[in-house]
Amino acid sequence: MKTAVILFNLGGPDSLDAVRPFLQNLFSDPAIIRAPSFIRGPLARFIAARRAPVARKIYAKIGGRSPILPETLLQAEALEAALKRKGHDAKCFIAMRYWHPFTEDVAKEVKAYGPDKIVLLPLYPQYSTATSQSSRDAWVKAVKQLKLVVPTTEVCCYPTEGGFVAALAERVREAKAKIKPGTEYRILFSAHGLPKRVVDAGDPYQWQVEQTVAAVVGELGDEQTDFTICYQSRVGPLEWIGPATDAEIKRAGADGKGLIVVPVAFVSEHSETLVELDIEYAELAKHAGVPDYIRAATVRDHPEYIAALAGLVSVSVSAQKTVCCVPRRLCPLGKSCGQEII
Repeated sequence: MKTAVILFNLGGPDSLDAVRPFLQNLFSDPAIIRAPSFIRGPLARFIAARRAPVARKIYAKIGGRSPILPETLLQAEALEAALKRKGHDAKCFIAMRYWHPFTEDVAKEVKAYGPDKIVLLPLYPQYSTATSQSSRDAWVKAVKQLKLVVPTTEVCCYPTEGGFVAALAERVREAKAKIKPGTEYRILFSAHGLPKRVVDAGDPYQWQVEQTVAAVVGELGDEQTDFTICYQSRVGPLEWIGPATDAEIKRAGADGKGLIVVPVAFVSEHSETLVELDIEYAELAKHAGVPDYIRAATVRDHPEYIAALAGLVSVSVSAQKTVCCVPRRLCPLGKSCGQEII
């Protein structure tokens, strides 16, 4: 069976000139700005124009572009090889939400490829309406416009999938190997935040982040681990889920604790890890009196993570319905993961 695997990811500007249009695309998404389109369009242009100068400075610190596409290409190549080893005739396509390669263009490539089956695979382990659903909705719209009718299944989410958890735990162990003798440490599992009203409306993201952390702590096998779940990248005046990562860094400083910061919802490096965590929060930790600050790497193309994705795709190829590894949970938004989507 000829299979097209569609890897959903956020995308990022590939040059400093792309920063403003990237931001405009981001804030034009109804999953991000939940307002009528006649308000959302002008508001997106205003926000993008206002935030672009700051964002340009952020991307200038990491070479003038986002590394997310090259990182995702490495994951796609590794996954395609893993699937071929399993006997699948599969090709991976990267569909970015807010910058090239755009979903609409990728859908055309998939149509030209002529698959017998399509598997949608978000590179978001934890499901959210702002990420997984937004990418899925964009795909469904694109294939309808192209009249691309191919049996399709979706991997909804995999916050507790064994290989992902094992890879993340290994990244924590790698970070722990760098600790300074005589210093007590706290682990901060940091995830991208969401407005509280989104979670209150039924978005399972926060719950799934908590399940990931519980699984990783269990994998580490240290019941005495001092850890906290926190959330970064807050923007705008709305109340966001917490506690905030920056507040937890200050608390660690007051407690005299060293920190191991673990990106728990990001599977590749990008501005939120390379700038926010590595530069801005490291500087904050220094001023807050944190005796040592260590940042664990993202899972990237860790063999355990890639094997986990390959396993999920393998199940999806023969499945008729959505694949999800969250037991005893109706997800997303109270809908069964067993529903057929296309």
